[in-house]
Amino acid sequence: MTRLLAVADSDSYLKWAAGLLDALPEDWTTDLVVVRTPIAPSAAQIAAAVSGTRAGAAGRELPAVLPARQLRRTAERFRPDVVLLACTGPVVDALAAETLAGLRPRPVLVSGLPGISVPATEKAWLFRSGCDLFVVHSGREVAEFSAIGRELGGGGAVALARLPYLDLGGLGADTGGGVRDRVVFATQAKVPRRREEREDVLLALAALAGARPDLDVVVKLRARDDERQTHNERHHYERLWNALADEGRVDRDLVRFAAGPMHEHLSRAAGFVTVSSTAALEAIAGHVPLLVLSDFGVSAEMINLVFEGSGCLGTLDDLAKADFRTPDAEWCRANYFHDASATDWTGRVAALVSAARAGTLEPARSLLDGPEHAAARRRARLRLEVPPKVLRYGYRAKRRMRRYLKAL
Repeated sequence: MTRLLAVADSDSYLKWAAGLLDALPEDWTTDLVVVRTPIAPSAAQIAAAVSGTRAGAAGRELPAVLPARQLRRTAERFRPDVVLLACTGPVVDALAAETLAGLRPRPVLVSGLPGISVPATEKAWLFRSGCDLFVVHSGREVAEFSAIGRELGGGGAVALARLPYLDLGGLGADTGGGVRDRVVFATQAKVPRRREEREDVLLALAALAGARPDLDVVVKLRARDDERQTHNERHHYERLWNALADEGRVDRDLVRFAAGPMHEHLSRAAGFVTVSSTAALEAIAGHVPLLVLSDFGVSAEMINLVFEGSGCLGTLDDLAKADFRTPDAEWCRANYFHDASATDWTGRVAALVSAARAGTLEPARSLLDGPEHAAARRRARLRLEVPPKVLRYGYRAKRRMRRYLKAL
């Protein structure tokens, strides 16, 4: 019997981990927890993230949020053969190098990225170079990260999995027959960055809602304005919408804002739109026509470069006219919709477990073990070990002291 402990630190990584666990062999014993950090999801976000997976099954307790020390004790009691570090990069590094270091028996360490990872980045590899297996989700990503690994060294193998969201809630087949009266806009915390660009998106959604009263136009939020998420969102869409309404630029009731599981929203969707979101792949899996907005650029910085050649790129004018697209079949096969036979991550994990039990597993070499990275690792440990409220007070005091010293 193989035992796997999965550790997540934010809503997107928790959703990814819960889906990956569902792909494991039935005879594996698994546990899923959230490590406490300043970006730990709320109870509502946790419920949404695991919805549609075994971790979110009726009657089952939601994954617990644990401080770092309690996580260590949990791992010691559970004695995992595998630890899936489904976390942001600095947290993966700190957990692998310090919080969970020295566990006996020595578990296989697995990490990866929860969504679109094109182009591959050296930073993502560096933070996860202390893990034995790095899981990504397309042949292109495997090739790019393998090339980075060969160039930089460190780390373990790169494995291929199918993005778990693509199979949740029956999205892989045309549901047909149900009511399809919703247009879903999936937000992305990082892009577009400028307030004016986000306002342009909201104005296009308002134009669509005004022209098509038969459609329920919904802004699907990853987090409410008072909740945390994987990346900070400086200009929250709901806050911007309320400001536009207060200025008389939009009718407040034209557009709805909602949270909850994406697959539930897509089950009613007649169209889907985003600037850059992995949810675009969920829409494709659910046969929902879509638009990936290109008005703000198509680039690595906009996290939408992978959609070049997909046939899904469009503009705010297209959105206002409800001109949604169907993706190119060849692009789909090359990007995230590969044949199931190409998926190899579970087999690779099993082989690594066998090697660990035989004492022949060579530990991955972290590229961040040197003294030049010690300060960054200490900062990551602080985020794991100090309660978030205390951290916030500390950050505020530090900023006040800097302003005071500057004034002197």
